[in-house]
Amino acid sequence: MNHTGHISPESPTRRLDPEPPPPGGVLWSTAGDIRSLLTLPAAFTLQVAHPAVGAGVDRYSVFRTDPWGRGERSLRSVMLWVYGGDEAVAEGRRVRRLHKEIRGTDTRGRRYHSLDPACYAWVHATGFPVAQYAGRYLFRRTTPEQDRQMYREWLQVGRILGLRDRDMPQTVEEFWPYYHRMLAEEIEPTKVARELVSTDAPLPRPEPASRVLRLLLRFSWPLLRPVYLRFRAFVTVGYMPPDARAAIGLEWTPAQERRLRRFSAAVRLLVPLLPERLRYLPRARAARARWRAGTR
Repeated sequence: MNHTGHISPESPTRRLDPEPPPPGGVLWSTAGDIRSLLTLPAAFTLQVAHPAVGAGVDRYSVFRTDPWGRGERSLRSVMLWVYGGDEAVAEGRRVRRLHKEIRGTDTRGRRYHSLDPACYAWVHATGFPVAQYAGRYLFRRTTPEQDRQMYREWLQVGRILGLRDRDMPQTVEEFWPYYHRMLAEEIEPTKVARELVSTDAPLPRPEPASRVLRLLLRFSWPLLRPVYLRFRAFVTVGYMPPDARAAIGLEWTPAQERRLRRFSAAVRLLVPLLPERLRYLPRARAARARWRAGTR
């Protein structure tokens, strides 16, 4: 131990950095697959249906003024947690620093801080039930052991983000009672959650790097915006677990379910036929290629 009271790097008892999910695991196969992009709106909407999380996003986030940039930055962060290797821990620390000053009063008059375990753990937790439920449509139905493995890997992501084991249910069997209690006691149709499933919300047009695309969008965005908003609402509600839908007060009809099943079946059949360079996002593709080269 050095003079500051910290354990020195040479000490065998020093705290080790958390490990990201293992190469070849469940998240390694699915997180960077383009099909997972369809699940992100449901997870984000479930996050902000928490009164404190919704209040923080409403006050501090740029999701209204820069939704495309915010989405790109969030996706980059998720890819680093899973595929970043040594960069994963640094990204987790960056995310915590980003949320350090986010605090206020939630919709029920309670004081909150975004890094309070009750809030921070919920933001992380939502990814698991959404991925498991949507995965039945977009990938394949998982076995109980695969669910346990996915949850173990999701716990590793939580540690990357700075969550302690005591902040998170440690097994799938412990997770579901926690999840159902949160739906019953905390989750509500917050202002931000309602906006994310609205089909007439204001939405600035994307600003792609290509000058040609920017020009095309300038003229076509008035037609494309309502189409995109309807599609976003459709996949947001459709890929959200039914009990979460009910907690937020989202309607879902049998006709919508039939359309979702048809759409999902097409995606499930066609995406695996794509070459890897089109099927996986760039960071995932590069990490998978390095891993395969190293295992040969």
